[in-house]
Amino acid sequence: MTPLPHRSHADDLLSFISASPSPYHAVASAAQCLEKAGFCELRGTDDWTGTTGGSFVVRGGALIAWYVPEGAPAHTPFRIVGTHTDSPNLRVKPTPDTGSAGWRQIAVEIYGGVPLNTWLDRDLGISGRLALRGRGGGVASRLIRIDEPLLRVPQLAIHLDRTVNEGLSLDRQRHLAPLWALGAPEEGALLGRVAAAAEVDRDDVLGWDLMLHDIQPPGYLGADREFVVSARLDNLVSVHAGVTALTGAATASEVPSYIPVLAAFDHEEVGSGSETGAQSPLLERVLGRSVTARGGSSEDFSRALSGAFCISADMAHAVHPNYAERHDPGHHPLPNGGPAIKVNVNQRYATDSTGMAVFAAACERAGAPWQPFVSNNAMPCGTSIGPLTAARLGVPTVDVGVPGLSMHSARELCGADDPGHLAAVLGAFVTSG
Repeated sequence: MTPLPHRSHADDLLSFISASPSPYHAVASAAQCLEKAGFCELRGTDDWTGTTGGSFVVRGGALIAWYVPEGAPAHTPFRIVGTHTDSPNLRVKPTPDTGSAGWRQIAVEIYGGVPLNTWLDRDLGISGRLALRGRGGGVASRLIRIDEPLLRVPQLAIHLDRTVNEGLSLDRQRHLAPLWALGAPEEGALLGRVAAAAEVDRDDVLGWDLMLHDIQPPGYLGADREFVVSARLDNLVSVHAGVTALTGAATASEVPSYIPVLAAFDHEEVGSGSETGAQSPLLERVLGRSVTARGGSSEDFSRALSGAFCISADMAHAVHPNYAERHDPGHHPLPNGGPAIKVNVNQRYATDSTGMAVFAAACERAGAPWQPFVSNNAMPCGTSIGPLTAARLGVPTVDVGVPGLSMHSARELCGADDPGHLAAVLGAFVTSG
């Protein structure tokens, strides 16, 4: 069995994931945790003058949070944990109501790198946010979650496709429309169902960001329940660990030597090129305002960045027992072996020797193991927000992650110990050393 305190952390992670079927829900879940720890939400239009303690800013599917100890000089360096809230999935198109051969279906678009076969024959719900008609011509927002078996993408029976086990013999993207009822397409049917679930008038819904999610709850797997299996481990494992580290720093008896920061971006899975992505000036602006709010100057902000460091926390690849040849022969991370330090000399990851040393030292202080990861030379390497953050802020950055299997699948796997290890290491990183 997974020992405490890591089992307790994993239990809390499963609850966090269950409550977070979309990036917007993940931000709401993180904000709720922060508020329980005494953090206060700031809006971009507020006056931040004099703010200390714990604060956070929400922008759609992104959240930036930080903790300023009382009396901390304006030039105090930042310790940043960078993560992302989004996961590959199927998203509802603007004109969703479609159908064929007597079935009512929903039109969807693929978001990110989705292994499409993992979404077949699963009971799917809908989640996201609605943009509503507000007062005075404004726009309001409402989270929506239909966590029931509403939709399904049925796989073609093997009798009708004898080559299905020989590869993707069908154009899967063309056959992705989930079914949800019998009958001819009915314009506005989905919107009506979603508006009713959100308890709003359908005529007040002016837009939406809706996506599908597998309603099977997360849980444990294995002879000794040593694995966690769930949707959206990539990257809610890291978001949850970052929240745990930040709230721990804010409530610790020892005053942090740095300004701990959590940056949970959206749209990493599609390149981060949005107002809430790592390529945007969102983090830079928030950090700058946090300095000037305490009476600091541009010089103080430059000093705070010059002494800053960032850990980009995302999932990593554990060695696959059935495809070990796809991995680098000298680097085989395993679940429950601790977080992996991800290295790519072509800067798909931002890690260098200094970053490795900083993270390894944090692991030592936390009493946690760690593992190196390098992609096979014959395989293209993935990337993360690490290089983007490093280039945007000019801050040294190390890329790390919990090793797992089935990355980007509708249901992923990692070790039950490793999320707790990551949280402990991030906690040691943001507070000292």
